[in-house]
Amino acid sequence: MPNLPPLVYAMLLAPLALILIAAIVKTWQAREARSWPQVSGKVVTSVAEVREVRVSDDEREDGYRMESRNFANVTYEYSLSGRKLSGNRVSIGEDLGNFQVAEKLAKYPAGSIVTVYYNPRHPDQAVLERDLPKGLWGCLGIGSAIVVAIILGSAFGLNQSYAWLARHIGRPDLAGMVVGFGAFGLVIALMGWAVRRQAAVATRWPVVPGTVKLSEMEEYHEASEPGESCGVEMFGKRVTYTYSYQNVRYTNECARVAAGTPQASTKLLEKLMSRYQDGATVEVHVNPDNPAEATLDVRGGGRFAYVLWGIAAIFAALALFVATRG
Repeated sequence: MPNLPPLVYAMLLAPLALILIAAIVKTWQAREARSWPQVSGKVVTSVAEVREVRVSDDEREDGYRMESRNFANVTYEYSLSGRKLSGNRVSIGEDLGNFQVAEKLAKYPAGSIVTVYYNPRHPDQAVLERDLPKGLWGCLGIGSAIVVAIILGSAFGLNQSYAWLARHIGRPDLAGMVVGFGAFGLVIALMGWAVRRQAAVATRWPVVPGTVKLSEMEEYHEASEPGESCGVEMFGKRVTYTYSYQNVRYTNECARVAAGTPQASTKLLEKLMSRYQDGATVEVHVNPDNPAEATLDVRGGGRFAYVLWGIAAIFAALALFVATRG
């Protein structure tokens, strides 16, 4: 077993633990819902809509920012003891947006008759699907095993690399620095490869027309530094674009700018919008497997990959310099 402090393992395994806890909670909710009675209902609304959702952002004082995401708004009505109720929750699983929007709309068109499962203790709580996705725990089990193997394998490999370098470089006390630089370089290089691969896939996505839209000025405070009572006041705007794919309308974010004054923010936006003018028609590359995912610049990812590879090369050069000149 690699000789690392327990806190390191706790930090590495914490994200996996959170995912497993969430899966356990949802499994419990799904099992409870299996006993819910059912009643016939009717879909009254089935449209795509854009909602503002909170996204974690440590750079802001509030700890979050708002982001536009696409959802399938499926509203249905059902009657219990002469009382008409309505709901818009499709499944037990959480809907985070930008996923299976078109599939849900096609499955539950307006006017269709559906089976509604309702909570007998709270009849206004209902779903159309009470089962979790098939194979969920199998996928989580395989994924967990892979993650644990990668973490332990990486830690073991780092320890072995450290021990080997300590015996073969002039300054054994710098072996940890060499391993650190090399590991960072490798991780960044792999990130570049993933970005490059995704950009190559995006070049084959279908292209549809879209329209650029500019948001109103947003005012917020950055996260405060230690000893400060309040963070720096910032002014920002968002650039989004709308498009339709297979008769479903989506909204996606193109860019986000922010500065210390409204005037500076406007100037930054003017530079950005020299390419995408407000209201302009643009070509949108849409992921056919998930139309809520799209991009205006399929080459941007490829260019960013070269930036990542350049950073990886710098770390590799630092590792080599310390190992040979330390």
